[in-house]
Amino acid sequence: MPNPSAELAEFAATLRFADIPAHVLRRAEDLLLDLLASILAGSGGRPVRCINDFARAMGPDDGPSENLVARRGTSPFFAATVNAASAHMVEQDDVHNGAVFHPGAVVIPPALALAQSSESTGETLLAAIVAGYEVGIRVGEFLGRSHYKVFHTTGTAGTLASAAASGRVLGLDAAHMLHAFGSAGTQAAGLWEFLRDGADSKQLHTSKAAGNGLMAAWIARAGFTGAAHILEGPQGMAAGMSTDADPARLTDRLGSRWALLETSFKYHASCRHTHPAADALLAVVRAHHLKIGDIASVTARVHQGAIDVLGPVVDPATVHQSKFSMGTVLGLIAKHQHAGIHEFDAALADPEIADFRGRVRMVFDPEVDGAYPGRWIGRVTVVTRDGHTFEGRVDSPKGDPDNTLSRAELEEKALRIAPYGNTATAAEVERLIAKVWDIAGAARVGTLMS
Repeated sequence: MPNPSAELAEFAATLRFADIPAHVLRRAEDLLLDLLASILAGSGGRPVRCINDFARAMGPDDGPSENLVARRGTSPFFAATVNAASAHMVEQDDVHNGAVFHPGAVVIPPALALAQSSESTGETLLAAIVAGYEVGIRVGEFLGRSHYKVFHTTGTAGTLASAAASGRVLGLDAAHMLHAFGSAGTQAAGLWEFLRDGADSKQLHTSKAAGNGLMAAWIARAGFTGAAHILEGPQGMAAGMSTDADPARLTDRLGSRWALLETSFKYHASCRHTHPAADALLAVVRAHHLKIGDIASVTARVHQGAIDVLGPVVDPATVHQSKFSMGTVLGLIAKHQHAGIHEFDAALADPEIADFRGRVRMVFDPEVDGAYPGRWIGRVTVVTRDGHTFEGRVDSPKGDPDNTLSRAELEEKALRIAPYGNTATAAEVERLIAKVWDIAGAARVGTLMS
């Protein structure tokens, strides 16, 4: 039978640094910096600290890989799991629209941990990052919209992405990479139910995806076998997790379509499903010089995926849950014209934001849904207290590939978010930026933070 899993594994195993176009490598560096800043920003979060405490109790006291949360060395496995948990904490990590998947959080932590432990070159690290993005994005697209309704794709497709990146650092051949995919796929998990309670599961999803993928690649190198058709087989991931899986997406233009370039950066510190409406409201607020008190109601016209993910969050009880509340996000836009980390910290105790939240509703929009997930259109209808009605629309939210962040903007973002919670100094972030821009020429991937 056809085996797209094997074709995808062969691509990941044989991808060479020299095969990757220069502009793809530069974007991989951009994504590396963005993700490292997110790890530092999230490292003070309570759920992250819980996972870090577990790693400290179960893992070695020192090691070759960098735990950026605790600023100490440990094993590759525990560095990957802790850093991946932190990467997804403050909702500033990257996202691929078509796959509805956050690749950086599950690709970069295991690739970096293994590159440090094996004293790999910067070229090896970048090639592994590209391999992980290309595999994970295609797996997410393959699993489809039905999968995302129940499963957190970053936890499921992310396990395969981690295995691909890890296997590339470890030098797996195509056969062993396929075994790694099989072992990764059988461990893939992550359910959206946690959103209803404001539970901490999201950090577990990225942590386990990164660690399980790394483990799958490591044991495959030792001869541990995995299912050869884990993705498309009759009892594989698609059979159990999707009703609209498309195997052709797994091998779509491998080596010519660089899906990594399609990845978006997050401008607002919230679930990406809120960003299109947030940018559409921001355009209205700026065009008509509106204040939060001027607005009587906002109707966000959204795709079904936004309703599925954001709909359960009616009355957010935690800061993290509020990042999945359309009303909270739009309230911050109306009040501050930005929904950043610090704005969210103050939002729960702000009666003005709570009042505004009750004036926001989401409605299904056929045009917006028809464009999704390839395009995330933002549409809002704003009614003011003096009786005016304004329509807002954006076709590409800030951070999307055709409205992306420049290197200067990425540096500004890193300097803004990485010191959050006093986890890093501005000087440390400046040094990190310099190291990332020079990573391709590194003879050995060493420690990134002192």
